[in-house]
Amino acid sequence: MYWFLAVVITLVLSIYQRMTGPTHPKSVAVELNGESYKLKLPRSGVQHDEIVKLKGVPSDTKAKMHYRRYPTSDEYTTVDFTWKDDVLQAALPVQPVAGKLQYYVTVEGEDLPSDEPLLIRFRNDVPASILVPHIFFMFAAMLFAVYTFLLVITNKKYSRWLKITVGTLFVGGFIFGPLVQHFAFGPWWTGFPYGTDLTDNKTLLSFIFFVAAIATLKWKYNKWVVCLAVLFMIAIFSIPHSTYGSEYDYSTQKLGTEK
Repeated sequence: MYWFLAVVITLVLSIYQRMTGPTHPKSVAVELNGESYKLKLPRSGVQHDEIVKLKGVPSDTKAKMHYRRYPTSDEYTTVDFTWKDDVLQAALPVQPVAGKLQYYVTVEGEDLPSDEPLLIRFRNDVPASILVPHIFFMFAAMLFAVYTFLLVITNKKYSRWLKITVGTLFVGGFIFGPLVQHFAFGPWWTGFPYGTDLTDNKTLLSFIFFVAAIATLKWKYNKWVVCLAVLFMIAIFSIPHSTYGSEYDYSTQKLGTEK
């Protein structure tokens, strides 16, 4: 039962973080000929032109793409969507690593999204041999942390799982995490004291809390420190992934951190 609850809680947190992240495709809807069509617009691209596809729309649909570099005061460039391989599509031009484009599409006169343009950030492709272990260990760290929390609040022995949590968090966040950052954008670490990357900083803060929990294992109030570390981890890892991450500055032509 403990493991079942830990898995469910971890999955919910992971899905929430993924769905609310700034790199997750944006879902929009448009009504054509009295029928609603759901479309997905990308917000992350690798080092080639990103093809935006309006899948499933009628064959007589007319659409345009409007884009500009971000953050700049450039005028929007407008291109027409064309039919290719039975899909209405248009290309966003590849940008330097961590470069961003601000864009929106117009389908039969309706702007999508209707509230504000989207941002898409370009990166290098990360090898699966680096990305998969990173995701696995970060997921495992959250799973073991939640399991440890359940043991603590039910007065079970928890020190072993606390140490395993710290170990997996270290491997996922400080070995594979920098490798992912390096392959994707170049730098190894953009958190404190070198930058304000929120992903790096929240990993660092969570690790500090868990180190404090291990350091106070023999203290009679240690379980409260452990609970605080786990709850803090859940809170900060609920912050969308890749927020305040690497960003290319077109004015200086250098890599910086999103402000």
